[in-house]
Amino acid sequence: MIAPLLLVALVLGVIFTGVATPVEAADIGTFGSFMVAALHRRLNWLTVKEACLTTLKAAAMVLWIIFGTTVFVGLYVVKGGQRFVEDALAATGLGPWGILIVMMIIVIILGMFLDWVGILLLCVPIFVPIIKGLGFDPLWFGVLYLVNMQMSFLSPPFSYALFYLRGVAPPETE
Repeated sequence: MIAPLLLVALVLGVIFTGVATPVEAADIGTFGSFMVAALHRRLNWLTVKEACLTTLKAAAMVLWIIFGTTVFVGLYVVKGGQRFVEDALAATGLGPWGILIVMMIIVIILGMFLDWVGILLLCVPIFVPIIKGLGFDPLWFGVLYLVNMQMSFLSPPFSYALFYLRGVAPPETE
């Protein structure tokens, strides 16, 4: 357990000290994982192939979600959906804080069924102009938005974080 713990400490250490960006730290972690596997005599071509295929599957899943939501949001905006949402929220009479609460509830509900990329590409182009129109700081809204998205990933019925875990779990895991 010492080598994996040192690897985790190294990766987090280079991020927190500012020596490397998260992407560079991921490279360090990947290289370190190869070294730990070699140290434990578990590094072979089959293991490398399985790791590459698992990574490819997870990346492809996320990229297809990005593609689908980009197309959806593009069509939604072209067909006037943005204006519809703005008018509908204004008609509620809730005021700026009420509209903000409604937006956060929508993010939490979407987080139960979609992944973060889909929610981000779906909601941000719609919500940010509304937030600016209500007089809120977009940076403050971004922080609030991300906190609610993180909470929503752990919410039932789907807990989207479980889909990521299932994607990397062995096939016999139910």
